[in-house]
Amino acid sequence: MTSSAALDPAHPAASARLKTFLGLALGSAGVVYGDIGTSPLYAFKESISHLVRTDGGLATADVLGVLSLMFWSLMIIVTIKYVLILMRFDNRGEGGTLALMALVQKAGGRGARAVLLIGMIGAGLFFGDAVLTPAVSVLSAVEGLKIIKGVGPHVEPFIVPLALLVLVGLFLVQRHGTGGVGRWFGPVCIAWFLIIAVLGLLQIVRAPQVLAALDPTRGIVTLLAHPTLAPLILGSVFLTVTGAEALYADMGHFGRKPIQVTWLLMVFPCLTLNYLGQGALVLGAPEAATSPFFLLAPEWFQLPLVLLATAATVIASQAVISGAFSLAQQAVQLGLLPRLTLKPTSEAHEGQIYSPEINWILLAGVAALVLAFRSSSALASAYGISVVGAMITSSILAVFAIRRLKGRPIWAAIVAFLPFVAMETGFLAANLTKVAHGGYVPLLIAAALICIMATWMQGARRLKTAEADAPRIEDVLITLKARPPMRARGAAVFLTANPDVAPAALLHNLKHNQVLHEQVVLLTIQMVRRPRVPDGERVTVRRLAPDVFALTLAFGFMENPDVARSLPLARAAGLKLDIMRTSFFVSRRSLIPRRRAGLARWRDLLFVFLMRNAARATDYFRIPPSRVVELGAQLSF
Repeated sequence: MTSSAALDPAHPAASARLKTFLGLALGSAGVVYGDIGTSPLYAFKESISHLVRTDGGLATADVLGVLSLMFWSLMIIVTIKYVLILMRFDNRGEGGTLALMALVQKAGGRGARAVLLIGMIGAGLFFGDAVLTPAVSVLSAVEGLKIIKGVGPHVEPFIVPLALLVLVGLFLVQRHGTGGVGRWFGPVCIAWFLIIAVLGLLQIVRAPQVLAALDPTRGIVTLLAHPTLAPLILGSVFLTVTGAEALYADMGHFGRKPIQVTWLLMVFPCLTLNYLGQGALVLGAPEAATSPFFLLAPEWFQLPLVLLATAATVIASQAVISGAFSLAQQAVQLGLLPRLTLKPTSEAHEGQIYSPEINWILLAGVAALVLAFRSSSALASAYGISVVGAMITSSILAVFAIRRLKGRPIWAAIVAFLPFVAMETGFLAANLTKVAHGGYVPLLIAAALICIMATWMQGARRLKTAEADAPRIEDVLITLKARPPMRARGAAVFLTANPDVAPAALLHNLKHNQVLHEQVVLLTIQMVRRPRVPDGERVTVRRLAPDVFALTLAFGFMENPDVARSLPLARAAGLKLDIMRTSFFVSRRSLIPRRRAGLARWRDLLFVFLMRNAARATDYFRIPPSRVVELGAQLSF
């Protein structure tokens, strides 16, 4: 009886679950699919432009070939690889390159450094994509004003300022959170998909022969017929699938099922109809190849379509921005980046966060690209390299995952992903032709981020080694037992990375104040390689002396550490702390790099800069500021 009630849609629990599912599906349409959903604005136009004859004509076989390449790219890379296969490799609900890397590392085995390097490369390339996507998407939409009669000649000087205005507005609303943005953008995006599907369908009805493009051999024949143009064609066709990596990275925001259902039932069919419609249009009117998307619409609807496209491209940017927030959080928790301000934006969905530092860095990068390139066609030359590079890294990590998590032979894992790697490698080779024409931009962004991650990891390792030279806590306790200091009321909590070593703040407190609190706690925050840690496993308490304890709080890489909330959990382990009678002692270290200590001088200075600008430990770990005492210390590393 209980089972049948649970399955009844009218049952309150089932109704609530359905409502939640539909809300997540709506949000995913407004966030996850914004990037790939606005590719029709420029993907077909850029792809077919390479095949326009000198007289302005287009061969029917060429149009059908380009459409075939686009359709099967969507089918193989997005539908099969990401939606049906890769999204099954979630790290307790979280997706993205770093989540997959952590999942593979947790499984153990050889090649840990190789897995780490692949993950870092994928993360760097994704951030390169996160800077390019908003710029190219918004510019392509605003440029639609050029085709509107009576408006086009006058609006061209204002294209770049209008695009910048839209982009600034987008980044300003990020503080409201992915869920809030998704609720605003979801209905707009659904309207977008339905309208572009109808516009495409109307053209398909007029030229049904375009359906022949669903034959996969058409694309192969076109590439063979134009061997010198094949790299350019493939490089542009790849624009069809940009956004697939963001789809995987955003999985923690909305969940696997809502994203899969939204793609299969709405996004993929609507995109297919629109691309076929654009092809049908240029079959009958080759001159429409200059702006096939906007010319799908009747003249009276072109201005509303431009406005809708602008709104949709704002959504396109949201997909990679929210993915960048998730990736930044994972990188911080995995020790690849310094502490950043990470603010949860939803009580219901833990994966939804906002990082002001990442937000403003992205805005600065996007604005610089818009001002430098000034058109979507120029930016399209820079677009694609970072995306396909990130796709290849996820495919390689998936091979490791199949081998280690599923227990399959390595040859079976390689065979399973070989078609995807082969296709993505072909796209990479085609996109390499863009390097000299702007493709170096995402590569430079990725290289800079990888350098920062490598420097931070190596510097943190050196810092840990330098702190290990401090006295061991056992020796300090023996000394204190022989010569007891004065005791102060209450409890003192000292933050330390290693509970076996005496914290610098504890030693400074003894040296300068010559007192010890009635209760002393050495607090270590441990970040584990899984997304979240349940409260029952969060706290570990070890008694070092009758009134001295080592407390470890464990958090997952998708959690924001919260000391104030977690301390009451220590009561079950025998450690009672009244937070209003507890002082938190934190060392504020001034770093002095040693000469010839392992890193180049400029990397030493970079590490010191990152340390100084990292979020304060008290803010990051959510320690009540009124209970914090900071003690300065110099450390040579």
